[in-house]
Amino acid sequence: MKGFIISPTYKILENKAYVLLYGRLENGGSFLTINHYEPYFFIKEEDQAILESVHKNFTPTDFKNKDGKRLLKAILTLPAEVPKLRKKLEDQEVECYEADIKFPYRFMIDHDLQGSVDIDGDYELGERIDRIYKEPALKQANYTPKNLKILSFDIESSKGTAEDQLYCIGFLCGTTQRSFIVSPTPVEGAVTCTDEEEALEKFMEEVKTLDPDIITGWNVIDFDLNYLSVKCKKYKIPLDIGREPGKLKLTLRENFFMDSKAETSGRQILDALNLLRVSFIKVQDYKLNTVAQKIVGDTKLIRTTGEEKYKEIDDLYKHNKKRLIEYNLKDAELVLKIIEKSGILNLTIQRSLLTGMPLDRVNASIASLDSLYIREARRRKIALPSGVFAEKQEQTLGGYVKEAEAGIYDYLLILDFKSLYPSIIRTFNIDPLSHVPDCEGKNLIKAPNGTCFKNEEGILPRILEKLWKEREQARKEKNELARYAIKIQMNSMYGSLSSPACRFFNPDVANAITYFGHAIIKLTSKKIEESGYRVIYNDTDACFVVSNAQNLDEAEAIGKKIEKSINTFYKEYVKKNYRRESYLELAFEKVFIKCLMPRIRSGEKGAKKRYAGLLLKDGKEELQFVGMEAIRGDWTNLAKKYQHELYTRIFHNQEVAEFTKKFIRDIKSGKYDNLLTYRKSIRKALKDYVKTTPPHVKAARQLETLESDIIEYVVTEQGPEPIQKIKHKFDYEHYIQKQIKPLAETVLLFFNKKFEDLLNDSSQTTLF
Repeated sequence: MKGFIISPTYKILENKAYVLLYGRLENGGSFLTINHYEPYFFIKEEDQAILESVHKNFTPTDFKNKDGKRLLKAILTLPAEVPKLRKKLEDQEVECYEADIKFPYRFMIDHDLQGSVDIDGDYELGERIDRIYKEPALKQANYTPKNLKILSFDIESSKGTAEDQLYCIGFLCGTTQRSFIVSPTPVEGAVTCTDEEEALEKFMEEVKTLDPDIITGWNVIDFDLNYLSVKCKKYKIPLDIGREPGKLKLTLRENFFMDSKAETSGRQILDALNLLRVSFIKVQDYKLNTVAQKIVGDTKLIRTTGEEKYKEIDDLYKHNKKRLIEYNLKDAELVLKIIEKSGILNLTIQRSLLTGMPLDRVNASIASLDSLYIREARRRKIALPSGVFAEKQEQTLGGYVKEAEAGIYDYLLILDFKSLYPSIIRTFNIDPLSHVPDCEGKNLIKAPNGTCFKNEEGILPRILEKLWKEREQARKEKNELARYAIKIQMNSMYGSLSSPACRFFNPDVANAITYFGHAIIKLTSKKIEESGYRVIYNDTDACFVVSNAQNLDEAEAIGKKIEKSINTFYKEYVKKNYRRESYLELAFEKVFIKCLMPRIRSGEKGAKKRYAGLLLKDGKEELQFVGMEAIRGDWTNLAKKYQHELYTRIFHNQEVAEFTKKFIRDIKSGKYDNLLTYRKSIRKALKDYVKTTPPHVKAARQLETLESDIIEYVVTEQGPEPIQKIKHKFDYEHYIQKQIKPLAETVLLFFNKKFEDLLNDSSQTTLF
C-alpha cells in the first residue's frame, strides 16, 4: 500500500529506539509504521583504538570520507547517546561523520524515503489510526497524495486574548462543519455547550474522530492554539488532538520574525498565513480579509479591526448568536478556500516529495540541501562531516550589477541566463567534495577567485542534473507546481552554501560561483558589444541591450540572433578552456518598446536595480516596474497611482505638466484620501526602538494590541496615526513633497526641469 508521510518521529520502547512514520494511505486510511532502528555515525578506521576505549559496539563499513579513508560505524542504542559519544571522541580530536543527523531523518535517508512510501507488511487496527504496521518493509514510492484531510478552525472570544471568555469554536473538515458555542440556550446551526470546558472537550473529540492530517487556520498557532492551551490549563485537561494520546507541544515566539511551532502526534499543524509567506505569494498585507479578497474574491462577514471588531463580536454574542456562528465558520472556510485556490498546500507537498523534508520544514533550505546531498553521497558510499556552525570569516561576493546608463530608450532588449548559479555549478563542477584546497594536480577547474575543483561529476552538479530532468518532465506533464518547487530548490542552493549554518560552508566554494557569475556576465556583455550593440546595464544574470531597431519585429529578430550567438560561443569556450560541457543558456526574454533607466536621486549616476519599461504582452501594452515605487510595499497607493499614470504618459509622449498640477489639486481636495495609507513592517519589539522612532513605530505605539507585523498608518497634521485611530486632518503637503515630488523629479531630470518649475510655469504644457 502506498502512502504519504505526514509526520516522522521516534519513540523509546523498552530501551529500544523505534522510528514512527504517520501518514495517509492511497485508500484513504491513516497509517503508522513502527520500525526498530539503531542510531549511528562514522569515524575513520585509523581512530578505532580511541573508539574502543569509550565504546564497544562498532562495525567496519565500505564507506569512505572525502579523502578516500575507510570508515567505521559506531552503533548506539538510543538517539540521546549520540551527542554524548560524539563529544567524548571529539575531545580526543577524533572527527565524527554524520553525527548530527536527526534520528527519524537518518532512517528516511537510509531507506531513501522522500515524502511517499510503499509499505509491505501486516497491520492491526488502532484506536485513532486506521492501520498500524509493525516492522514493515518500506521503500520509496512514486505517489502524490490527493486525499489529505485538512481541518481549518477558528475561535471567537470576548476580546481576542487567551484569558478572555470563549464564545465559540468553529471548524470545517471535508464536508463536515461544526461550531461549538458556549450558551445557556440552544443556538441554531451550532452544538450548544453549557460552559467553556464542555466546548473544549467536544471540539477535541471531534478532531480525533475526523482524524485530519493537517490542522490549519489563520494565525492558528499564535492565537487559536495558544488560546486553547491557556484554557486547557485553566480546566486542568490536556490539549489532546493527536493520533496518539498526549499533550500538544506549543513553542511561541515573541517577535514576528521567528515562526511559532505546534506539535502533536501524527498530524501537521500548518498556519495558512505562514504557508502563504513561504510560498512567495505577495499580498498587500497578511490580514485574512485582504488575502481572501485578492485570492478568492470573498470577504469576512465582519470586516472591522481592533477594538471595533471585538465590540461587534460581543454584540453578536449577546443579541445574534446565529450570525456569530456564521461569521466563525466563514473565517474557517475562507482559509480552506485560500489554500485551495492559491495551491500553497499542493506546492508544499511537491517540495516535500522533492527534498524528503516534512511538510512543516520544506522552507528550511539548508536542511533540504542536506537531505538531497546526503542521499546522493550515500549512493557513492561517502560519509559527510558532521555539521558545525561556522563563524563567517569573510564576506561572500554578491552578484555583479553594472551601473545603468541613465536615459529613456526605444526597443531595449532584455537577455538573461536561465538559472545562472545552478548552471555555473553544473558547468564548472562546483561542489564541496570536489573542492581541492591547494590547486595541485592535473585535470582541475580553476575558478576566477583561484578556487579549484576536480574535473569530474560532483555530487551537487549531479543533484542539479536530476532536478533539471525532473523540471523538464514536469513541464511536459504541465505540472506547474512541481516546476515551481524545483525552481525554488535549485535557486536556494547558492544561498545555502554561503551560510555558516550549512555543513558545507566554505567562502572559497561559495565565492567560486559568484566570481564565475561576474566573469560570465562581463564576458557576455563584451561579446555582445563586439557584435555592434551597446549594453547599458547588467544585473547579476541579465544584459540590457540597445537594439537600434526601428520596430518591434526587428528588435525581436536581433534579440534571437544575440541569444543564438552567445550560446554557441559558450559551448565552444567552455569545451576549449575547461574540457567540459556548457550548461550556460542565455535567453532572449523580452523587448521594452520604451524603457526608462533612472538616475540615483541627487546624482548623475544611473541607479541599480531600478527601471520601468513598456512592453507588448499577449497583444496588449503592459507597464513593468522593477525596484520602483509603484511596486514597493512601503510607498502609498497614491504614489503608485501617480507613477503608473506618469510613466504611461512619458512612454506615449503625452503631456505631464497639466496632469501633475491636476493630480496635486485632487490630493488637496481629498479625492485620493483612500490612497494615503503607508504600510510598514515592524522589525523588532516596539520597546527596542530606542535611538530613533520611525513613523510606523509612532503609529504602532498608539494601538493597544498589534494584530500583525504590518502597521498601516497615515500622516496627519499632528504626525503619524494608525488607520484604526485617525483623529486629525491629513497632511497633504507631506504627501506632495514626500510621495509625488520624488517620482516626478525622476523623470524631470531628463528634461532639465524641476518639480517646482512644473507647478509654477503656467506656459509649460508638455515636456516633448
